[in-house]
Amino acid sequence: MLARQRYLLDYTLAALLRRKGRNLSLLLVYGALVFALASVLLFGSALRREARALLQDAPELTVQRLVAGRHDPIPAAYLAEVRKIRGVAAAEPRLWGYYYDPASGANYTVLVPATDPPPAGSARVGRGVARSRGLAVGDVVAFRDARAEPLPLRVTHLLDPASELLTADLFLVAEGDFRRWLGVPEGLYTDLALRVRNGREVRTVADKVTRALPDTRPVLREEVARTYDAVFAWREGVGLLLLCAALFAFAIFAWDRASGLSAEERREIGVLKAVGWDTGDVLRMKLWEGAVVSLTAFLLGYVLAYAHVFWAGAPLLAPLLKGWATLYPEFRLVPHVEPAGVLALFALTVVPYTAVTLVPTWRAAVADPDAVMRGAQE
Repeated sequence: MLARQRYLLDYTLAALLRRKGRNLSLLLVYGALVFALASVLLFGSALRREARALLQDAPELTVQRLVAGRHDPIPAAYLAEVRKIRGVAAAEPRLWGYYYDPASGANYTVLVPATDPPPAGSARVGRGVARSRGLAVGDVVAFRDARAEPLPLRVTHLLDPASELLTADLFLVAEGDFRRWLGVPEGLYTDLALRVRNGREVRTVADKVTRALPDTRPVLREEVARTYDAVFAWREGVGLLLLCAALFAFAIFAWDRASGLSAEERREIGVLKAVGWDTGDVLRMKLWEGAVVSLTAFLLGYVLAYAHVFWAGAPLLAPLLKGWATLYPEFRLVPHVEPAGVLALFALTVVPYTAVTLVPTWRAAVADPDAVMRGAQE
């Protein structure tokens, strides 16, 4: 039995080589479809995974004050009230905000770090900021503060490129520089960062905060993660358009394949039947043919997609990342493959194509060999 299958495979490979021009074009089109689909799936999955990994250091619970339904600075007195709530292990005020830089046309995120803030008059900047303004360590960059007066800052450090997905547009400054730059008075903060004693009681603590301070809105870390997922989801929407186009093209391609065999293929089946091949042998031969083409295209397309996303930095999908105004993060995604995604892609591409190759083959294989060959000659 094994020898028979080997013989069928040898004959299948020889038949594919006889029609190498047609099969090569088929392989390239098929591989391109797999490449497009796999690139979108790998890119989207790795991007969400990277964002979630970076958010692990975010506070479990953030408390914001709302005025007229909008985020407003929170008084320092709220900090003492929050610390009294049972289940809160620690609470710290945070200062952060946004600044539009007309020189680069970009929005920067300005933040006072909770630990080890930079000295007054200096800043640590994200690499996207450094690229947009041509900054290096030791350079001085000046902005207009809330009173339209110049605020010079010396760059002392560029942030870790590994975190550029979240820090590309970031300025880390001292508290005094922040308040002067964005016009936040003393005694007011952007929000409060809470650490909860029991991670399973985060929602319970959030409810307690709402009852104690009715004009506040608690934001859970998992909600921030979902927000990032939503932000990346609309970018993947472009990828989904590509996915739909690729699937539509593949459906047309598969239907054309299932609609019938070429005259040469029908004549070949008639000859094989005439020399003693049974219907099962013909079907197995065509099954091998479809499997060889589809598996080769799948492996070729998937390997190229993997290299495109994780080695080359996904240059064809990079525009999907442009959500940081004119700042664009440069980073390498950590290689990660989800088995479920591979199986789904396999089921969408390899299985249907291999299956549809059997439909016209079965029609020709069950017919009279003489009729098949005469029909192929007409």
